[in-house]
Amino acid sequence: MESRFIQLPCSFDPVRLQADLARCVALQWPLHYNQWDYAGSWTCIALRSATGAANDVYAHPGASTWANTPLLGQCDYFREVLSFFQCPLETVRLLALAPGSSIHTHRDQHTGYAHGFLRLHVPVITHPEVHFVVDGVVLPMQAGECWYANFDLPHSVKNNSPVSRVHLVIDALRNEWTDQLLAQAGFPVAAVTAERPYTAGEKAQIIANLLAMNTEASRALAMQLQQSTDPLN
Repeated sequence: MESRFIQLPCSFDPVRLQADLARCVALQWPLHYNQWDYAGSWTCIALRSATGAANDVYAHPGASTWANTPLLGQCDYFREVLSFFQCPLETVRLLALAPGSSIHTHRDQHTGYAHGFLRLHVPVITHPEVHFVVDGVVLPMQAGECWYANFDLPHSVKNNSPVSRVHLVIDALRNEWTDQLLAQAGFPVAAVTAERPYTAGEKAQIIANLLAMNTEASRALAMQLQQSTDPLN
């Protein structure tokens, strides 16, 4: 079974996604902060951020608090989309890649499911000439679909189309609900959990997240992790 990426068994209305996007385009979208990772124009705006500000577009790994931005309050359907995900949400952003622009091949560390994390992409506007590549494979993402990918792997995007490609990008934490959702799609949850040892810091964070969920399954998994040995140094 494929563990690098998978289309999830949920979809959203492209027309309603684009209607909410239209409420956002009049604002100033900051350039993406990793300016060495792209050519052309790659801009973003936050619907949820560590500070609650729409112009705070940083991923803020390790942040302890997250808040919806005022912009999300103006977007009824984006709020409806986010309510579907029954797991802790961190940053939620709209990312736009202008025509003729590209995101160079790079890796985002610790953004795979084995790290207790998942980054989801919901295309809002896309085109057949947008090539989204993960680990050498072009993902055939369509507007309204929802995809998970392990962005700890090499990935890149080329927008050879005449339109600005816009994705809703959701950063979330793994829990029992996400295990069930991914397993329903055919994702090898158990195999990915065991595919690499955690560092001591990663392990402590995942255990804390599991204990905070306070379900029978999450407590059992936390106990298994606490009893395991040999974290990466």
